[in-house]
Amino acid sequence: MAPSERGFLGNRTVRTSFLQSLPFARRRYRSYLPLMPLAIESFDLGGYDLVISSSFCVAKGVLSTPNQVHVSYVHSPMRFAWDLQHQYLRQHNLERGLRGLLARKLLSDLRSWDYRTANGVDQFISNSHFIARRIWKVYRRESIVIHPPVDTEYFQPARDEREDFYLTTGRLVPYKCTRLLIEAFAAMPERRLVVIGDGPEYARLRAIAPRNVEMLGHQPTAVVRDHMQRTRAFLFAALEDFGIAPVEAQACGTPVIAFGDGGVTESVIDGKTGVFFGEQTSASLLEALQRFERRAGRFSTAEIRANAQRFGTERFKQQLRACIDKQLNPAALAELAVG
Repeated sequence: MAPSERGFLGNRTVRTSFLQSLPFARRRYRSYLPLMPLAIESFDLGGYDLVISSSFCVAKGVLSTPNQVHVSYVHSPMRFAWDLQHQYLRQHNLERGLRGLLARKLLSDLRSWDYRTANGVDQFISNSHFIARRIWKVYRRESIVIHPPVDTEYFQPARDEREDFYLTTGRLVPYKCTRLLIEAFAAMPERRLVVIGDGPEYARLRAIAPRNVEMLGHQPTAVVRDHMQRTRAFLFAALEDFGIAPVEAQACGTPVIAFGDGGVTESVIDGKTGVFFGEQTSASLLEALQRFERRAGRFSTAEIRANAQRFGTERFKQQLRACIDKQLNPAALAELAVG
């Protein structure tokens, strides 16, 4: 985290693990995956009554004592080690050979550690009902659903007229399925797609992008918001744990065309605030785009924005505070909305 992003911490000291000082840690941090469980266990948090972990990989494995309360907000159990292992191995050419064998052994060890350390969590919070089901499948633990906060005050509609282009944003990695979107627009050169984002796939995607697909790379948040306010619709092809960007787009009054699985089904209302497609294929997306075009004038900016406001930051703070209060004082009469 850059110093400019630490304002919300109130100038408190940020303490990192030994991984921070290893060679190329900032750029090649994935290479240190085998050391991450050891790194998170190296933090001594014995002086605190409450431990809150925000976990998508190893953070929930932090060590706590019987006298401490550990609340873990889980964005997902490690996807690459559990249900997406085979996809992960394929994407990194690790299905065969010695490297593949070593990768499978590492993932097996990570699963054992991940399952064992779930016992150190007093209360799981999941960021969607989709992830709540994953937590139950992997850890056999119930969780409270508190959807992530979205800055619906910053993301607002700016104009009534929409421009004739579609938009997608996000990190350009395989599971985001940006290639699928580009291939679909290659089949309809009369439509324009704008892609905002950077990542390992940027060069490959730019190489196959037709003339009607504009690759803008990484852009400041203000530019992202401006495009969300102007676009005809926001496209989202990933199977995502929740998906912040589709909610930001809806906060701008923009309809969403999305793959109808995962967390996005909890934030987009099919037929009212967007349109779902059933398969992660170009043909399925093209069919959804045609359905959207037929009814584009019937989507209400006000209704779409009202749906996004269910995920505002104040709601998140209230729900998280109520959950923590209940753990610190089980007798408290705090009411917890679970979304």
